[in-house]
Amino acid sequence: MAANPEDTATAAPRAPRRKASRHRGEGQWAVGHFTPLNGNEQFKKDDDGLNVRTRIETIYSKRGFDSIDPNDLRGRMRWWGLYTQRKPGIDGGKTAILEPEELDDEYFMLRVRIDGGRLTTDQLRVIGEISQEFARGTADITDRQNIQYHWIRIEDMPEIWRRLEGVGLSTTEACGDTPRVILGSPVAGIAEDEIIDGTPAVDEIQRRIVGNPAFSNLPRKFKSAISGSPLLDVAHEINDIAFVGVVHPDLGPGFDLWVGGGLSTNPKIGQRLGAWVPLEDVADVYEGVISIFRDYGYRRLRTRARLKFLLADWGVAKFRQVLEDEYLLRKLADGPAPAQPVQRWRDHVGVHRQQDGRFYVGFAPRVGRVDGTVLTKIADLAAAHGSGRLRTTAEQKMIVLDVTEDQVESLVEGLESLDLKVRPSSFRRGTMACTGIEFCKLAIVETKARGASLIDELERRIPEFDEPITININGCPNACARIQVADIGLKGQLVLDDDGNQVEGFQVHLGGALGLEAGFGRKVRGLKVTSAELPDYVERVLKRFQAEREDGERFATWAARASEEALS
Repeated sequence: MAANPEDTATAAPRAPRRKASRHRGEGQWAVGHFTPLNGNEQFKKDDDGLNVRTRIETIYSKRGFDSIDPNDLRGRMRWWGLYTQRKPGIDGGKTAILEPEELDDEYFMLRVRIDGGRLTTDQLRVIGEISQEFARGTADITDRQNIQYHWIRIEDMPEIWRRLEGVGLSTTEACGDTPRVILGSPVAGIAEDEIIDGTPAVDEIQRRIVGNPAFSNLPRKFKSAISGSPLLDVAHEINDIAFVGVVHPDLGPGFDLWVGGGLSTNPKIGQRLGAWVPLEDVADVYEGVISIFRDYGYRRLRTRARLKFLLADWGVAKFRQVLEDEYLLRKLADGPAPAQPVQRWRDHVGVHRQQDGRFYVGFAPRVGRVDGTVLTKIADLAAAHGSGRLRTTAEQKMIVLDVTEDQVESLVEGLESLDLKVRPSSFRRGTMACTGIEFCKLAIVETKARGASLIDELERRIPEFDEPITININGCPNACARIQVADIGLKGQLVLDDDGNQVEGFQVHLGGALGLEAGFGRKVRGLKVTSAELPDYVERVLKRFQAEREDGERFATWAARASEEALS
């Protein structure tokens, strides 16, 4: 059974318990509101999601899909990286109409957790072999550095876990109301321009927090990122907590603390607390912030159960005060903001020199889509040309580390032969897509194939275009592909074509950005395009940008000042 909430709340120092009022409030534990206020809170109270693995291994994998308890199937199994996938043949118009059991297929999506994006060739080879043997060859690189399978049968999970854990990989808390994967700079510890290596902090947080019952019942998911790269390469602005490398004028290299970022249907850019955190204190501060979320986070409405809503209500000053006074029991030093990055691409694609004189080689699949066969071939190439280390990125890319200069071109040729571009077009490099209607039960439109074909069309139509551009394609409003912070963000929905037929299409967001000028894209009134019209529309807008831009002007800046006519 799950631990009592009052027991799990003792993992960090905290204020004296306030007397519970009769008003149910927002379901905050810290003010005495422990009564579950929705079905999700009830099933988490009934049994910790971490406990479902035993049932999967001893009951469900032996008796099959029909034996799975509904609260495990659509709830607790997420604590081990498992979601039911969408039943084939159900169109987007049915997504919001059908009951969950009508959408569920008897197969699962499985997410492999890769903290910091760090992989060895042995690990990648096992990931590829599992894809081929158990997932019909599927494997996608996500924008949170994970690998995601489809077509997984519950009967195969014990063997999949055995193989993954045999090489040090895990699916623990890859989904669910938990501390999700910790994003880390994919060039941590190797980049020439690195401010500070956050790897020890990633490891310590993973040791303390992941799989710990004290933090396995959060109000909702908790996303985190740590990077000492001056490229700001982990999308720190849209995580619940982020540590960004900075140099304090007196205290030296450390991290700037951000909290409260997140997208979905109510997007918020994370805010600086103005605090400088040394490397050795990152895990303590992380534990304090996640404990605030656990204890004070809103549990009444799922739509308000993210840290960003608590921060919006409290403000930065109160949040920092509660963190310092009730959880850390010490003050944090004030610190500087990160410097403006010197380049817009944050994906590390291309050939780059490491600190030790060797090179790392970053490459771009199409919209993060690979397969098991390709992954095993990448592992073979990395083993033959490097030290056996690879990284995934927060932009659906991958990197081979530790390549000697005489091996670089041979590796590049091998990757390019697999259609993994080391020197990609701006369109290949900047286009991202979520899972879409092919497998996702929330999706309304197709995304992966649409993104791949869009890349091909734009490369053919505007071959000379070489400006950094991000085109993010999402199958529903939930923004897994970060549509609000893309140059061109495409939110999937059903639209009417010229003949009045309801077809797949997109609402368009223009001019979003991450970085120190982070902001959300502009929506032009009534601007929607059908999937079939998408290449024409993007070509038209990009050509207008080329014609109207000022010297050195970014697409996002142009889109903010352009007329609605120019954007339509």
